[in-house]
Amino acid sequence: MKLWGGRFTKETNELVHNFNASISYDQKFYKQDILGSMAHVTMLEKQGILTSEEKDVIVEGLQGILSDIENGTLPITGEHEDIHSFVEANLIERIGEPGKKLHTGRSRNDQVALDMKLYTRDEIVAVNDLLKELMLVIHRIMSENTETYMPGFTHLQKAQPVTLAHHFGAYFEMFRRDRSRLRDIYDRMNYCPLGAGALAGTTYPLDRDYTASLLKFDGPTLNSMDSVSDRDYLIELLSAMSTIMMHMSRFCEEIILWNSNEYRFVEIDDSYSTGSSIMPQKKNPDIAELVRGKTGRVYGALISLLTTMKGLPLAYNKDMQEDKELTFDAIDTVKGCLALFTGMIDTMKFHPEIMADSARHGFTNATDAADYLVNHGVPFRDAHGIIGQLVLLCIEKGISLDELPLEEYRKISPVFEDDIYEAISMKTCVEKRNTIGAPGRKAMAQIIAANEKYLEES
Repeated sequence: MKLWGGRFTKETNELVHNFNASISYDQKFYKQDILGSMAHVTMLEKQGILTSEEKDVIVEGLQGILSDIENGTLPITGEHEDIHSFVEANLIERIGEPGKKLHTGRSRNDQVALDMKLYTRDEIVAVNDLLKELMLVIHRIMSENTETYMPGFTHLQKAQPVTLAHHFGAYFEMFRRDRSRLRDIYDRMNYCPLGAGALAGTTYPLDRDYTASLLKFDGPTLNSMDSVSDRDYLIELLSAMSTIMMHMSRFCEEIILWNSNEYRFVEIDDSYSTGSSIMPQKKNPDIAELVRGKTGRVYGALISLLTTMKGLPLAYNKDMQEDKELTFDAIDTVKGCLALFTGMIDTMKFHPEIMADSARHGFTNATDAADYLVNHGVPFRDAHGIIGQLVLLCIEKGISLDELPLEEYRKISPVFEDDIYEAISMKTCVEKRNTIGAPGRKAMAQIIAANEKYLEES
């Protein structure tokens, strides 16, 4: 069934039909289409455009279609152009003449805009929930590792000592911002386009505020042309999801490095690893690599939709049909990656001794050694040079600053005393840093408490 055949004298070419049709993917929002139609006819009855009997029989028919789709007795078939045609054709077949009144006062343009908003709104909630699950795991790891010392890096070079809690806390902040972006998008998009018609509204006395309230929107959209041609919320969502993927990809890159034989900071659980068909010793971090790889897929959806929209005049154009496959795939990709990534880090094993040893032998306490001299009256620039000489000596001997004998320290500067070893221990280096946001245990305790409150309230 086509919703537009009256003006045509020839059947659509089969290739044209297939090229034009969207039912292969827009069937994904069959539920939203039916719920939107129920709200629409409820409003039509309130306004006296439909009788209460007509409304009741239409709603009952729509409920039957929804139930039959969900229990598998009504397959969605490809002879229909889109999900709207499928639902309306089945409704007319079931209830007869009243079904032909379903489309009164609306167009497929505002109908598909509604369906996409309803679907996107539900998916924003789902992605947000998955982000919270991930953050709960990160929070647990942070709480358990406030004294797990490890090197912090700049330029992929060991820089200063931090803790595993502090390092994971950086990602907690990233994902917190991601959730904030999703809330912003939800609030900004939560206005109902139904009633905008094809582009210029309708002559029927619709109550758009009532329809919006039935569908839990904050109100109706305020310009009918924008209502049917707006895809900003999808671009924003694809951008936010690209950022989520970028954050996960950065995290995955680090886990891949940490899981390597050279680092051995972590061991990915067998259930989230794969092997090699030829090399029996291999245990590959494939999940982390795939998450990293699929980031480009989500980026591609964002760039594709931006490119599609950049030259479109008002109002609706068929080009906009391209939004669906891109968005559906990106949402499914992000949800799948979040679920797998959460499971992977939840089951990882950490090796605190190796992490701490890496921090010591990476001379991450060199800055603290320089500060020791400064606190004993040595100008910082001189202290910097002295510690540089000591690091070079340690490299030649293959030892850490902690292992260098005191006499070697004193050969370069007589200022050093036995307390240098306490001053440059990993514990001291970290514990001295207690300004808010730093890795010290007291500072981290405040952050962890704040994170726990955030998770409880969100």
